[in-house]
Amino acid sequence: MKTIAIVNGPNLDRLGKREPEIYGDESLTDLENLLTEAAEGLQVRLVFYQSNHEGLLIDAINSYADDDVDAMIINPGGLTHTSIALRDSIAGSNIPTIEVHISNIYQREVRRHHSVTADACIGVITGLGFEGYLLALRYLSASGK
Repeated sequence: MKTIAIVNGPNLDRLGKREPEIYGDESLTDLENLLTEAAEGLQVRLVFYQSNHEGLLIDAINSYADDDVDAMIINPGGLTHTSIALRDSIAGSNIPTIEVHISNIYQREVRRHHSVTADACIGVITGLGFEGYLLALRYLSASGK
């Protein structure tokens, strides 16, 4: 059975509370429940991780690489735009990764238009809400990568 890690960065633990006009009113738990239900039908195992700390995210990704996780979905949050260290961890993991953003980063402030982590990923989905995670999950579960 394929194992897919779902990694969420800073402030994603505040989903449903933080800026609901941008991120919606559903929580991180709601997202995890949605993905767990979808994973059952796709016959994949999910592992979830969220942290507000860059180094802990890097440690988790490195651990997934050592544990032979098959694929990863990551929403780096604000670290998307700033963290070369997180980018290097994704690239060095050799885990096929899709970057997901709930909001459309290109419709937001100019400082959010560039992702330093995207080039370490096989794809980026932005602006589709929780559906972006589901699309990434479906792709990675069917992909031979």
